[in-house]
Amino acid sequence: MSDVMTTNVITIPSNTSLAEARRVMEAHHVRRIPVVDRGLLVGIVTRDQLDRVGPSQVSSFNIHDLTRILNKVTVRDVMTKNPVTVSPDATVEEGVTLAQEKKIGALLVVDDGRLVGIATTNDFFYKILNPILGIGKPGSRLIVKNCGGTKQIEQIVGIINKLNLKVETMFMLPFPERDQHNFFVHLTSEDPTRLMAELRKMGCAVERRAR
Repeated sequence: MSDVMTTNVITIPSNTSLAEARRVMEAHHVRRIPVVDRGLLVGIVTRDQLDRVGPSQVSSFNIHDLTRILNKVTVRDVMTKNPVTVSPDATVEEGVTLAQEKKIGALLVVDDGRLVGIATTNDFFYKILNPILGIGKPGSRLIVKNCGGTKQIEQIVGIINKLNLKVETMFMLPFPERDQHNFFVHLTSEDPTRLMAELRKMGCAVERRAR
């Protein structure tokens, strides 16, 4: 997880008022903040938790009462205690699996009880998925449909090498419901015409993929 986590984590103590917690979230443009007391992780509070406290519980109060309550109630009263944590040595695969099992959007990375980082859904997208898909990279992307065998992939790579093309990334994506595997190739070249022609000669169903 150390490869994808954010290390400069914004934290607050558990005696922080809900009003102050909201101000911190807005100032740093975050939707969740770990709660740390005396250097140790004790919980996490989210924007949704703050939103649920306010209007639903104080709808009969005026604005002055609402302000007073939000400044009086602390994060300790609404935070999630014993949040889901993961070791910095855990693999990305283990982290994603855990986040999906727990249905959460962020994992707190803890080493010996101390918070050392946080990995959110955005971290997984920007640092793992985007590089795999070549998001934001120049070039062209092709999809070779129903290409599941290593022999066929070896032939495709051989053609790429013969044409002196450079590859940004390549990966296999299964579609079990169609009993099909598709092979994706992201070239650094903006013109994949020659490669597409050679692959079609080989009998492959190949298309240029929108990026």
